[in-house]
Amino acid sequence: MKEQLPRLDTDAALRQQLRPYCRLQPGDIWEDPVRGHRVGVLDATNADDVRRIMDGQKAALLINDPPYNFAVGQASTPHLPKTALDSYLHFSRQWLQNCLDVLAADAHVYVWLGADVRDNFQPLPDFIILMRQLPQLQPRNWITLRNQRGYGTQRNWMWVRQELLHYVQGKPPFQVVYTDIPKILRGYYKTVNGRRTETNERSKAPTLRPGNVWVDIQQVFYRMEENVPGCYAQKPLKAIERLIQSSSQSGDTVLDCFAHSGTTLLAGERLGRRVVTFDNDPLFAEITIRRLQRYRATGKTGWQWHSPFPELTHEAG
Repeated sequence: MKEQLPRLDTDAALRQQLRPYCRLQPGDIWEDPVRGHRVGVLDATNADDVRRIMDGQKAALLINDPPYNFAVGQASTPHLPKTALDSYLHFSRQWLQNCLDVLAADAHVYVWLGADVRDNFQPLPDFIILMRQLPQLQPRNWITLRNQRGYGTQRNWMWVRQELLHYVQGKPPFQVVYTDIPKILRGYYKTVNGRRTETNERSKAPTLRPGNVWVDIQQVFYRMEENVPGCYAQKPLKAIERLIQSSSQSGDTVLDCFAHSGTTLLAGERLGRRVVTFDNDPLFAEITIRRLQRYRATGKTGWQWHSPFPELTHEAG
């Protein structure tokens, strides 16, 4: 099967066709009447936009997946462009400061970021240096999500990794979570109360805790229910749920300034968190709202290969 909707950032004519179906225009905010989630068409580099959508609330968890500043899928577009490194760092500094202004005193910060080998692995190294200029944030970890599918050539190692930087402000709580991977190796012997024991006997669960290399999460593609056609390289729902479970508590507010396919909103809905999210593109804000409403109506987490805009499909038919 083929996805019924191509990448939305690469097709200007399609974008123009879809805009009339978007309930939000730049500057608009939609508030969920059920759980109080908020979705907007706003700019993360605009401090007033960020404060307005937070409406006086503070976020205990920030999960951001900003543009990576390189040609995604060999296509540099107005919505996922490659710019000069200085411009990208200025953009990053702006949204970072705006987010810090609305974070709780004790909060977790996660940022997905890429590294372009064709450009000295930018922007990852310089972004990390930029983070050192924000003393209120302390590095906690560097997580790698290992993709099952990758890209590369016969003259290089296959690229199968996605990078996730973890920082904290203050001393936020952290809850240990577990994977579905069973423990099968014995070892690490230790004497407890006069008896020699091994790791599995002392464990709190029969499965492994996730480390900072995640090998148990499948990246999203068109055969998975959670797939959202039109959204390039969306993050897996299971990954975002892991972040929310470990780094926030029930009732907390989670902030995501780059909504894209709406995964953070859906994860928060499933786990009892209030999510505040926005995108500067009305199409992705619309998809984010539709994904939440579709989940509530059907229990489905995405559209697989079907279009999130069936109106256009029906008109074409």
